[in-house]
Amino acid sequence: MKIITVKDKKTKKQFIRLPWKIYKNNPNWVPPLIMQEKEKFNKNKFPFFEHSEVDFFIAEKDGDIVGRIAAIKNNNHLKVYNDDIGFFGFFESINDQNVANALFDTAKNWLKERGLKKIRGPENYSQNEEAGLLIDAFDQPPVIMMTYNPPYYINLIENYGFKKEMDLYAYNIKNIKQIPSRLKKAVSLTKRKYNYNIRKINVKDLDAEVKKIKSIYDTAWAENWGAVPFTDSEIGHLKKELIQILIPDLTFIAEIDNKPVGVSITVPDINEALIKTNGYLFPFGLFKILWHQRKIKGVRVLILGIIPGERNKGIDTALYHETFKNVINKGFHNGEMSWILENNHPMRNALEKIYGAKIYKTYRIYEKEIN
Repeated sequence: MKIITVKDKKTKKQFIRLPWKIYKNNPNWVPPLIMQEKEKFNKNKFPFFEHSEVDFFIAEKDGDIVGRIAAIKNNNHLKVYNDDIGFFGFFESINDQNVANALFDTAKNWLKERGLKKIRGPENYSQNEEAGLLIDAFDQPPVIMMTYNPPYYINLIENYGFKKEMDLYAYNIKNIKQIPSRLKKAVSLTKRKYNYNIRKINVKDLDAEVKKIKSIYDTAWAENWGAVPFTDSEIGHLKKELIQILIPDLTFIAEIDNKPVGVSITVPDINEALIKTNGYLFPFGLFKILWHQRKIKGVRVLILGIIPGERNKGIDTALYHETFKNVINKGFHNGEMSWILENNHPMRNALEKIYGAKIYKTYRIYEKEIN
């Protein structure tokens, strides 16, 4: 077995294509679009590389590619936390501890050479992208921008010596047919007490709206464990990705005296269509997406946050109320709220007590000392 650094078209293709081998017989894996994967791993195009350093590695055994990993030095994370932590991401492996150990050793040594003291992951590149290892509910496909992996990855990671650092929860509400009565009551009470306005996003002035959303996000998430602000390029890239599926009736900005104080973005679970394409738009993948897109029944609450100082006024409840109302009107039946930090008790309490949501998936971030 040998570890190869990804440096040319051949090894990049092998890195990108490995998941199709790992998940060949798994009906719950959603193949990513290959054209998007090529951009994600292009150091000249993807915005993360403007500020941080990454190298990609593949494991070859008996002539076959059997694993992959990315070693990530997130300079923006280090600026915020100054904690000497590096990351691993995009981990895939056959069920072979020796292969996994070799990949983790490679990422660990790469980070050590750059003066870092701990390795954390999986994060595909940061928490602003996909993050966490799925540790349960393997019988269900992931929703848009959430991870999926085989159960044996837990042992491969923990046997190497990684320990749990933080869990991320996905909440689910099924068979949505009406707005919960407790939600209606809560909104009625807070609207009489506080002066806030909830409005739909203005798609005719999208650039200005995105700036407001970024401002809210950077402020509202600043206290969250592991959070790092989006750069302008990163938020621009996210806009480009989401604009194709964004529904204005499910995207809201909360304001007080015309000042943006909260945001909620809910998107249709396009994975319900992507699972039919095998990663290709052409020649028939695009038609499959368009066909199955009409049948999508699920949504994901991707972003919901209120800036400090304006919380506990029921603004989050009002955002959920508008979301529920329009989700029902548009014929969606299921909703996932993800991900929520395990220590975000205010959000978790609201989801459980007011909305009747239940945890149905858990994603884990691991950490290990580098020695």
